[in-house]
Amino acid sequence: MILQDIINIIESVAPLSYQEYWDNSGLQVGDRNAEIHAALLTVDVTESVVDEAIEKHCDLIISHHPLLFRGLKQLTGSTPQERCVEKAIRHNIAIYSSHTSMDAYLHGVSGRIAEKLGITNYHILSPSATEQNVGLGVIGSLETPMQSNAFIRLVQQTFDCSLRYIAPSRAEVKTIAICGGAGAEFIPVAIAQGADVYITADVKYHEMQGACGQIGIIDLDHWTSEHFTREIFQELLHKQVTTYIATSDVTPVKWLIKQNETI
Repeated sequence: MILQDIINIIESVAPLSYQEYWDNSGLQVGDRNAEIHAALLTVDVTESVVDEAIEKHCDLIISHHPLLFRGLKQLTGSTPQERCVEKAIRHNIAIYSSHTSMDAYLHGVSGRIAEKLGITNYHILSPSATEQNVGLGVIGSLETPMQSNAFIRLVQQTFDCSLRYIAPSRAEVKTIAICGGAGAEFIPVAIAQGADVYITADVKYHEMQGACGQIGIIDLDHWTSEHFTREIFQELLHKQVTTYIATSDVTPVKWLIKQNETI
């Protein structure tokens, strides 16, 4: 399949016009007319991921986070980013990223989390200025209210991860807001829309402290909150090209957990 055809499939749901002004979604490395036989799907483009693409004979890496946020001023192999670009070019591997463009898609990053948690009737939490069904985060409802502790456990089990949290003020929760990635700026929006719990990543201490008594906060590792994007890419492309989810794509963040801690 031609690379541009693959790009067109991704951008049919997550066009580049959806991305934030500061972002750099889109083709990072490669020739749009190149023939693609296999794609490696990842959150981050690291040297290990590029090595895995070479090992699996992939001619394309599709990532959530862009490899290139700002222009490179040299290619000397002195940074991991430069080495990724050099190695990809040397092995004829294209790199395409769908970052905030995929975040803004209703059934993208945050919508997929909602579906995993059984949240229904979700809609965009913070819509764009021009389209109600495009924007960051989602908010929806559990079909049946859950005890707050049970819901926190459900999130932990769904993501198979450690997490930080502030307990909801209510014993039962039903309305859930979500923003995959760093979404602390939308805590007031979630409160204003009546969410019992807000799930996101990278929340600072004082942001969590300020939410106490108003809304429960579940703070995930950033990579963990976005790793379902690889599933979305795979579902979009599995009939078009061979796809692999990168086994080398893991969060670099480690947690040392206290023993015998209970919710």
